[in-house]
Amino acid sequence: MEIVKLENVTRVYKSGDHEQKALDGVNLSLEEGKFVVILGPSGAGKSTLLNMLGGLDSPTSGKITVCGKDISTLSRNELADYRASTVGFVFQFYNLIPTLTVHENVTLTKEISKNSLSAEKMLREVGLADHMRQFPSELSGGEQQRVSIARALAKNPKILLCDEPTGALDSETGVLVLKLLLSMAREYGKTIIIVTHNQNIAKMADTVIHVKNGRIREVIEQSEPMSADEVEW
Repeated sequence: MEIVKLENVTRVYKSGDHEQKALDGVNLSLEEGKFVVILGPSGAGKSTLLNMLGGLDSPTSGKITVCGKDISTLSRNELADYRASTVGFVFQFYNLIPTLTVHENVTLTKEISKNSLSAEKMLREVGLADHMRQFPSELSGGEQQRVSIARALAKNPKILLCDEPTGALDSETGVLVLKLLLSMAREYGKTIIIVTHNQNIAKMADTVIHVKNGRIREVIEQSEPMSADEVEW
């Protein structure tokens, strides 16, 4: 079932007399429950595309439909509701609140989402049941990233948007995080969308999107993607 559709989406940023097209007539359709990787060089438009899907930015022109709703016409308050109910975010840097415990960081989602899941359950899912009372500074980078994933999942979003989620991790820890994200697509039916420079991550994807100069150059559907253990890191 289609969960995301972009129709002729353009995003232009203006600085004085200068205009930059971060996205240039993007058309895209994504299916629910897929593991999607967006590849491209710096400045290609990858993060702009992710921000559009996350309701953090709005298109200059075109239409974005998510879960049957045209989010390109939503007001600021409506976009806030959309972000709370539909999407979760995982970034390269974990954005955890240092003065809160692991459990408290994840429990914060109850204030955002009406349909939030148990913080304890999500922390068990990411293998951190024994770390709930610790503070972020007491955890490794990989553990902090897993907390951020648990927090994003606790919102119970339909789509998880990940911007270079393994960029600050060593390869072994990065593989563990990718396995976790892939399991969320396979076992929970979440749509996982990852923006990355890492070509290896694309080998695990159901759908690979190549972006360059604000345009989608190629969309590849992989009927038999590799597992994280099969990929050479």
